[in-house]
Amino acid sequence: MRTATTVLGILASSFALATSAASQAIPTPESVLGFTVGQDFKLARYEESIVYFERLAAASDHVQLLNVGETSSGRPWTLALISTPENLADIERYREIAQRLAHPAGLSDEEAHRLAREGKAFVDISGGLHASEVAGAQHTIQLAYDLVVHANEPHVRAVLDEVVLLLWPSLNPDGQDIVVDWYRENVGGPYETAPLHELYQKYIGHDNNRDAYMLNVPESRVIGRTWREWEPQIIYVHHQTAPFPTRIWLPPFAEPIAPRVPAVMSREVNAIGMLIAQGLEQNGQPGATHMGTGFDAWYPGYIDYLPMLQNIAAFWTETALYRYATPYFYTISDFPQNMRDLRPQTLYSSPWTGGWWRLRDAVDYMNTASRSVLVYAAKYKENLLYNRYQAGRDAIHRYENEPPYAYFIPQHQHDPTAAVEMLRRLAFNGIRVSQLTRAVEHEGQRYAAGTWVIPMNQEFAELARQLLDVQEYPDLREFPDGPPEQPYDAAGWTLPYQMGVRVISASAPLSNELRSALTPLRAEVGAIAMAPDAPFASSALAAGIVSPAGGVTGSGAQVSIDPAATNGFRLLNRARNAGGTVRYDPTNGRYIVAGIAANQVAGWAEELSVSGTRTSVTGDAPVGARLGLYKPWRASMDEGWTRWLFDQYEFPYATITNADIRGGSLRNRYDVIVLTSDSPNGILNGFAKGSVPPRYEGGIGEEGVRALDAFVRAGGTLVCLNRSADFAIEQLHLPVQNVVGSLRRSEFFASGSILEVTTDPSHPVMAGMPDRASIFFDGSPVFTTTEGFEGRALAKYADHGSPLMSGYLLGESHLEGYAAGLDVQHGNGHVVLIGFRPQWRGQPLGTFRVLFNAAFYGEGVTRGAAGPSDFWSPPNP
Repeated sequence: MRTATTVLGILASSFALATSAASQAIPTPESVLGFTVGQDFKLARYEESIVYFERLAAASDHVQLLNVGETSSGRPWTLALISTPENLADIERYREIAQRLAHPAGLSDEEAHRLAREGKAFVDISGGLHASEVAGAQHTIQLAYDLVVHANEPHVRAVLDEVVLLLWPSLNPDGQDIVVDWYRENVGGPYETAPLHELYQKYIGHDNNRDAYMLNVPESRVIGRTWREWEPQIIYVHHQTAPFPTRIWLPPFAEPIAPRVPAVMSREVNAIGMLIAQGLEQNGQPGATHMGTGFDAWYPGYIDYLPMLQNIAAFWTETALYRYATPYFYTISDFPQNMRDLRPQTLYSSPWTGGWWRLRDAVDYMNTASRSVLVYAAKYKENLLYNRYQAGRDAIHRYENEPPYAYFIPQHQHDPTAAVEMLRRLAFNGIRVSQLTRAVEHEGQRYAAGTWVIPMNQEFAELARQLLDVQEYPDLREFPDGPPEQPYDAAGWTLPYQMGVRVISASAPLSNELRSALTPLRAEVGAIAMAPDAPFASSALAAGIVSPAGGVTGSGAQVSIDPAATNGFRLLNRARNAGGTVRYDPTNGRYIVAGIAANQVAGWAEELSVSGTRTSVTGDAPVGARLGLYKPWRASMDEGWTRWLFDQYEFPYATITNADIRGGSLRNRYDVIVLTSDSPNGILNGFAKGSVPPRYEGGIGEEGVRALDAFVRAGGTLVCLNRSADFAIEQLHLPVQNVVGSLRRSEFFASGSILEVTTDPSHPVMAGMPDRASIFFDGSPVFTTTEGFEGRALAKYADHGSPLMSGYLLGESHLEGYAAGLDVQHGNGHVVLIGFRPQWRGQPLGTFRVLFNAAFYGEGVTRGAAGPSDFWSPPNP
């Protein structure tokens, strides 16, 4: 039997053979696109690539095309199946096998071995997720052609006999066209390599690879649904951010990795990474590395890593990129000093020596990598399929014999719909949820009928643990006694903390009596509970995961809504948009709806699971009605997520650009303006002159600063999230100091972690918050005040002890007693400084209301709100 690397060499070389007469009917990419794949200065749009795939499928019985859904812009989304005609004819049988092995309850080892022998390896390969990393979505065209045109060559046939390739022409169709159109507009001119001025996926841009467990956008749900339908054994997503001067980064991942990932999956990904490197060496493509580069696999929100927790060998690679399709010649002087000796290293065996780097080079490296994965899958097909079964089987057995045996989620929560929002996402990702049909007792605690339960003896149990448990990020240092290594992404994300949901883990086995009281809410393993293009909060019910009933009770002409119910803000905005009024009642911290028919408000309350109370109270002045959201030309994901959140909760708002702010007279147009978490320099200066077309140059500038200052002094409210607070402190000369702003990483560090604060719910911005709340701290400011301060603290850190809830924190003493949020009186208006990320990636539902309250914090609500308070006083230095 040939070794895998020998087969790889034959497969790679076979693609270079002259095509046979029978293959002449297969269209070349050039014949359809008008240029060769990877040609300098040429990129294919998504629609152009789909035209090619359609021509390819029409010419070959090795290809089937599937429509898997729609993107955020409503564009149809295509997936290609490539294999032998015989495999495609029996595809439903092989999909049935993949499903059975992925969900192994009741399956014996002997039966699993038999199915693994009978089945075919399903390998999912894609590119273009990060659309500015352009080679990925170009290489899929070439890969499809190479496989099909050589499909009858013996060694290609040997691979396709055992493998069904699920090939996404692009994992971000909308973004591909945004990037290609931008490049075509500028190619050949002075701005040929200029950065984009907009996000390359609606709302979220680069964060499309951070939404795997929250599933907030349609693309995430389409991808997740497709993977649950096919249950591939390998998922491989191409990226393009190789550490310079290496040409491609490959697994193994850097430390740390997600602790709940099955070891057999980690070993499988490591083996694949090494095989890709060997394939590149055999093909004369130097520069592959596995060196520690910061690509850790701790955060489970990557769409190309979360499947590891569903027992799939999932990974990404990073191929080198210059800019778009523009070539570049590198000399040794471009290299970092420590890489100029070109010394072979254990994990960088063939250093790249420089020279031209073209789009076609990146395409070729990706093609070799993809083909290497296909060879691995064919060679070890039976092991791949059986390992999928084994990992699921072991998870079931583990949690039948060790804790946590289950998670209990009571229906009664601070926010009535928060638990449902969390559970629907878990269910969509394949975690089975049950519900108690009667009250039971477990470990001395009584659980009411209706309590949700996640029994842990299920195949995706490790995913549940990774999302529900507390994260303890390891204390990794750059060198002994040096600063901590920065996580590649978040250090802590515990969903119950972020979403404000009370969850109790079971440390003792569930009794038979308790199990008999459980009703599964997902009747079909692998079923998807919701339409992939529907928002979670307003879609069809997720297989019985239903919020407690809402409605309106009592008597009176108005309706009082508690801001603790986040869904209540949808109701408030519907009332405003329908011509009603919303006022704030400072006596009880609730909002009052008036001017809407009683049956209409009641209908909204029932639909949204919001409880309202009729009242004769009229409330204070109307909430701020004119909301502006600043959008910088340097594309901001935080601004995008804020737009997403405002749209989800039906806020009316206007997008404000640099020119709008510099134009002045802001108080005539807006009551509240929001600056999202962007750097002070980015807000002030934006893109440098000459780096982008002139219409996108610069920031708000000094003129814009004066306009914002005048807006606030005239009675407006400026809301500054996280990093933008430093901008307001400095540029508006506020009597506030960020006490951690100048600290070194060796003194203070907390990146992407969950901390606890004490809140002041009597302040309108914190209305509806619990007294103690979890916040997402991400390089955030920490406040104290200086002479001349007038205002109030919104939230504060404890005077003593660590506020760390999940993640990592170094230097807790720098937080003790300081403020996490301030309402600063400035002239006749207010600057609200929020020292955390209340809407981070659409995850911390428990703090959404802080942003929503701030958006309502117009002149009527602010009257008297910043007066003296004994909630907080700044600590002595």
